[in-house]
Amino acid sequence: MPHRPMPMDPIAEARRQWIEHGWTDAVPGMTLVTSVNRAQQLLVAPVEATLRPFSLSFARFELLRLLAFTRDGRLPMQSAVKRLQVHSTSVTSTVDRLVRDGLVTREQHPTDGRATVLAITDAGRELVERATVALNEQAFTGVALDEDDAAELVRLIARLRKRAGDFDDPRPVAEQL
Repeated sequence: MPHRPMPMDPIAEARRQWIEHGWTDAVPGMTLVTSVNRAQQLLVAPVEATLRPFSLSFARFELLRLLAFTRDGRLPMQSAVKRLQVHSTSVTSTVDRLVRDGLVTREQHPTDGRATVLAITDAGRELVERATVALNEQAFTGVALDEDDAAELVRLIARLRKRAGDFDDPRPVAEQL
């Protein structure tokens, strides 16, 4: 069934209500959080629809793609946790499902007996390559913003993420002589 636009913007109405109730100091934050949450819903829906035939969630896809990007298809579990920026319990749960489905294996770390290394299997690599092609064609191309607007939004969100402590600016690289 086709989506019919609402006759008004519910976030603008919420903003009006916040102001009317005297919560003016919270208006910018409420409007931002609500807007970003709705934008996230709009952006994730086609990703989920595209990944459904592959029996992948976005979390499972991200982990497989991360492993496929490495030189030898292996990465210590703690490195995956840091790069995915999610709680280790979430990564463990994701890995459990990928292992169960034969897409990832757990290996003993070669030098740290307490650490685990994740390795993508041939089946995992084949699946993530097919899923990546589908995502690029069906979800990542044709997003409802033009390239300049998308780049500006990414810059703004990066500023928010940096201020929240997600990352530091990269160290300057010396020019080669």
